[in-house]
Amino acid sequence: MTIGIIGSGAMGAGIAQVVATAGHPVRLLDQNAVALEKALAGIAASLRKLAEKGKLTPEAAAAALTRLHPTADMEDFADCGLVIEAIVEDLAVKQQVFKQIEGIVGADCVLASNTSSLSITSIAAACQRPERFVGIHFFNPAPLMQLVEIIPAVQTRAGLADEIKTLVASWNKRPVLAQDTPGFIVNRVARPFYGEAIRILEEGIADIATIDWALTELGGFRMGPFALMDFIGHDVNYRVTESVFTAFFYDPRYRPSFTQRRLFEAGYYGRKAGRGFYNYAAGASQPEPNRDKTLGDSIVQRVLAMLINEAAEALHLRVASAQDLELAMTTGVNYPKGLLAWADELEPATVLATLDTLYHDYHEDRYRASVLLRRLARDNQFFLTT
Repeated sequence: MTIGIIGSGAMGAGIAQVVATAGHPVRLLDQNAVALEKALAGIAASLRKLAEKGKLTPEAAAAALTRLHPTADMEDFADCGLVIEAIVEDLAVKQQVFKQIEGIVGADCVLASNTSSLSITSIAAACQRPERFVGIHFFNPAPLMQLVEIIPAVQTRAGLADEIKTLVASWNKRPVLAQDTPGFIVNRVARPFYGEAIRILEEGIADIATIDWALTELGGFRMGPFALMDFIGHDVNYRVTESVFTAFFYDPRYRPSFTQRRLFEAGYYGRKAGRGFYNYAAGASQPEPNRDKTLGDSIVQRVLAMLINEAAEALHLRVASAQDLELAMTTGVNYPKGLLAWADELEPATVLATLDTLYHDYHEDRYRASVLLRRLARDNQFFLTT
């Protein structure tokens, strides 16, 4: 099957590399000839590195390159069986693009968006045949990240999401199914990792270095929330937070912080800008954490309770299965454990006690416990069967 990719930026080029390596002829579309040339050079360099590391044979890397066909003409998508869009996160722009594509591709061609924050249903609504539309959300960098979220729209025909899941699995990826709700799985469930860490900072309980130290050294997370936000970029992370907050009808659990917004407004986007929560200028001194274990444990307990609560609520509202929730958080953001398994290890009643204490102290709806967590704690049950 020939696959079309719209957009040759980091995500588009990465997806193109994945599907070409998997054996598919690829049409990589971009109106910008310089961007296309840069994308092809980047893919070639990436394949070469993979071959040097022994993750691909030189022959497989060379073959993948021969399957890439750059184009500026959407008419070249006429023979595609699947088209994946990876362009700017603008609903109107995406809708217009798919209106154009429908006049070119065959009746059996599946249309997909790689959006991370927009409604799949809203994009599909612009199509004459929305039943063939689905979300296929890769994580950056697509060639290295194993997780792919598959999101059917309200209009998607029965069975299509499962067919795409099987196809994506054949690309050596680990796909999960998610409902078309804001943030899907990862960008929804992970919000408290950032939001609650910032809240702890704003209250003066601990500084950024101490919070990052606690969550990495004591919590086992690969990166602390502030280092991770700086790595992602506040131009990306803040916008996702704002988008999820708006999409959830301003639910206080997802409220953005003024602290991050001010960094965004100042252009202090993180590593890419040389400054974010941390200063990345040459010779800049980095803050030292307060390695008080009691303080650190309380930070981990608070952030982890919020993450578990979000996972519990996602399971309760059937955003995804327990298995897919666990897989998404361990492969998509490299959490040391699935949050439901972590809850069972701590015991739901213990997690609930932390949340109820926070709610009692703050009387803020952001700390309301999921009804599923409360039921399990009451009945002395667990999220996962053993």
